Amino acid sequence: MNSTGKRIMKSFFRHKLGMIGLVILILMYLMVLMADFISPYNYATTSSGYVNAPPTKIHFFDESGKFRGPFIYALKKSRDPVTYMLSFTEDKSRIVPVKFFVKGDEYSFWGIWKTNIHLFGVEEPSSSAMLLLFGADRFGRDLFSRTMAGSKVSMTVGLIGTFISVVIGAIIGALSGFYGGWIDILLQRFIELLRSFPRIPLWLAFATILPPNWPSTWVYMGIVAVLSLIGWMGIARVVRGMVLSLREKDFVLAAKISGVSGYKIVIKHLIPNTLSYLIVVTTLSIPGMILGESSISFLGLGIKEPMTSWGLLLKQAQSLSALQTTPWLVIPGIFIMLAVLSFNFVGDALRDAVDPYRTVDKL
Repeated sequence: MNSTGKRIMKSFFRHKLGMIGLVILILMYLMVLMADFISPYNYATTSSGYVNAPPTKIHFFDESGKFRGPFIYALKKSRDPVTYMLSFTEDKSRIVPVKFFVKGDEYSFWGIWKTNIHLFGVEEPSSSAMLLLFGADRFGRDLFSRTMAGSKVSMTVGLIGTFISVVIGAIIGALSGFYGGWIDILLQRFIELLRSFPRIPLWLAFATILPPNWPSTWVYMGIVAVLSLIGWMGIARVVRGMVLSLREKDFVLAAKISGVSGYKIVIKHLIPNTLSYLIVVTTLSIPGMILGESSISFLGLGIKEPMTSWGLLLKQAQSLSALQTTPWLVIPGIFIMLAVLSFNFVGDALRDAVDPYRTVDKL
């Protein structure tokens, strides 16, 4: 690694917030890879006896003070005679041990083989006792398991959508800046037209084009396409400006004289010289993609049941009454905040690291 690369790496790893964000992102993507294994239940498993049940408390000592290891008490329901609202209380007479590597709902691990082993859970049937770390929703589904499953959509949409946007923006911006003339004018006016529309209504307009009877996987790819088609314009404008300054450099002129085609010059010479910017803008654009998917799903135009995402989970907490009676439904929003902040921290660290005018001592 040359001296510039070493300086960039040293600056990046000395950025404290960037390191915190990087660690959180690594943990969150490990969560995505192991979501089915970590989840004690299938995200679609329902239990009528645990509708809107609160998070279960994990205990280590029983009522007599004896250490019993991790366990939960079974929940029992009661109805308030005045408000008719259901409430859950712990049945201290029924201790249910929490165990590791227990058998539960069958799932396909990474789509390769089927298994029913989960990282933790309870061995009793779900009708008898359920381990609800984040509580349950209005269908009695474990919110923790659904949050784990939603991470696979929300966290990958940002990566795939941003990658496609950066590729489109880099190519169009480089072509516009390199060729100039009527090609540049046409592309820039088209970009200005798209940028003149408010982003959220434009998201919704594209999202409504998706047929409502599409399967979940098709809807997922449709959301990725929607977000990608909207997110490339700003990248294209910046890359165009960079290419305008690069196209008069000696290495570009030498390639022209040697008879290299304009397309090869763009792909092999100009775009690689914008990689430092593209890497930084990628990390800073992913949070926007995550928020975009969450907004579309929250409004009911994105991911559909039974598939889930963090935005779709937040949709259940959009009323004041739901927040008052089931405040745990906003937990997926905390994961959105963590992911967005972490990507922003890493993006800031990369931006500072590749800045040639910023010294390591300033960090």
